[in-house]
Amino acid sequence: MTFSLSGQHVAVLLGGLSSEREVSLVSGRECADALERLGAKVSRVDAGRDLAQVLSKLQPDVCFNALHGAWGEDGCVQGVLETLGLRYTHSGVLASALAMDKAKSKAVLAAAGVTVPGGGLFDRFEAAAAHVMPPPYVVKPNAEGSSVGVFLVFEGANRPPQEIVAPSWTFGEEVMIEPYIAGRELAVGVMDGKAMTVTDIIPRTGFYDYEAKYADGGSTHIVPADIPPQAFEKALKLSEMAHAALGCRGVTRADLRYDDVKDVLVLLEVNTQPGMTPTSLVPEQAAQQGVDFDRLVLWITEDAYGGGGAGRFARTGEARD
Repeated sequence: MTFSLSGQHVAVLLGGLSSEREVSLVSGRECADALERLGAKVSRVDAGRDLAQVLSKLQPDVCFNALHGAWGEDGCVQGVLETLGLRYTHSGVLASALAMDKAKSKAVLAAAGVTVPGGGLFDRFEAAAAHVMPPPYVVKPNAEGSSVGVFLVFEGANRPPQEIVAPSWTFGEEVMIEPYIAGRELAVGVMDGKAMTVTDIIPRTGFYDYEAKYADGGSTHIVPADIPPQAFEKALKLSEMAHAALGCRGVTRADLRYDDVKDVLVLLEVNTQPGMTPTSLVPEQAAQQGVDFDRLVLWITEDAYGGGGAGRFARTGEARD
């Protein structure tokens, strides 16, 4: 059985304007290469402020959105694509914007019965002046991904991180502060509303930061996670609930923390455009489920929608000649 996108013109949106630009360039490259192997005509588009003009000239059949972070993953590019009437992959405007905003998405998830950490938004200068909650806690931007701008404040810390009030801070005037959940870093990919499996992530440095996520050997992934069956099933269920509650489509990835001593499992956030790099979690989970990288990219492309109607590609899984 062969799978093909022969005759289809796919614009792969990559790079972009966010702090996750370098990761997006890798995701986009990997996906564009896969699409070419599948027979598509591929245009690699570095998504800048002139995106509407570029796509108006290209007139692709579908846009594969491989952007990460602000502008590309927060509803902005999705709005541009809706305005142009182009079909595109992953979630729509509302779900993308909602999932990127940690405070708002937590409120929606909690209302839907998903267990999330406590905490909330604080003015960054207030948060830097004194501890707003007893350590240990986590400080992070409200609308960034890939662990950019995240700080752990452990017990015994004399003061909060001063980096959040440095002139170099570009992540907004408010920061999200949550209690630190000890234990394991888990991830669950969700494809077409159905959770794939659970990955237990063991960072080389002890913290799943940017390097641990994307550097070769930065972390060890145990797939499926070796955790108690009840916790495993709960992680799958929470991830599916979160995907549905936020109105997501296509493929997403939920990040969770599991305290295996206290048996506490919380969902931290949902990524609406998960990484597609050689070290990324969703392709690894798909492969564990028997779906290789090219098939995953094919499915995501066929799932594309928008443009004022149903997706032009049939999601039947049948071979194309």
